[in-house]
Amino acid sequence: MNEGIIKNAYEAMIKELQTIITVAYIFAVGIGMLFNYQRYDEFGINIFDYADVFDFLITPFSDFQVLLFTMISLLFTYLIYKLDVAWKGKYPKWYSRLVYFGFDQKSWFANFRYFTFFIVLISYLYVSADWYGSISKKQLKKLDPITIQFSDGEVKKGKMIGKTKEVIFIMYGKQVEVIPISSLVKTIKMPVQ
Repeated sequence: MNEGIIKNAYEAMIKELQTIITVAYIFAVGIGMLFNYQRYDEFGINIFDYADVFDFLITPFSDFQVLLFTMISLLFTYLIYKLDVAWKGKYPKWYSRLVYFGFDQKSWFANFRYFTFFIVLISYLYVSADWYGSISKKQLKKLDPITIQFSDGEVKKGKMIGKTKEVIFIMYGKQVEVIPISSLVKTIKMPVQ
């Protein structure tokens, strides 16, 4: 009988772990999409016009800064939640009066509290992604230019903003070019905003 209980507990734990890993990965991909969008938006590029799903699937793991911001965001929200729980446990009267103005006694308060933490997380991620985009633009100015040679012998120099599976984004001066990697279109020029 103990063997059956242990086996059932083990199977339940594995299923739970699979769910947690899946949700965490989807969360990381979503954060990667937000950070990539903000990064390329600094140059007037809508990355969703040029990238496909597979470009975003590896984003959380291809850029250490995105992974770091993801971990910090989760830790920040968790710490705020733990601080809230500790404050409520240690000083319940003050907590009720000062933080939630007595609303913590209402039946809907638990849902409101989780919603509030979710909004804090999303807000922090958006501000972080915007900051990340600004940092990326400043770092680009410090990079050395790259040289791209086309099959017809033409050579272009510029600073590489980034690339997807199908295009390379380079900037020279105030001009941004989108260079398709595998088509007959040579370049697409865009002014920087």
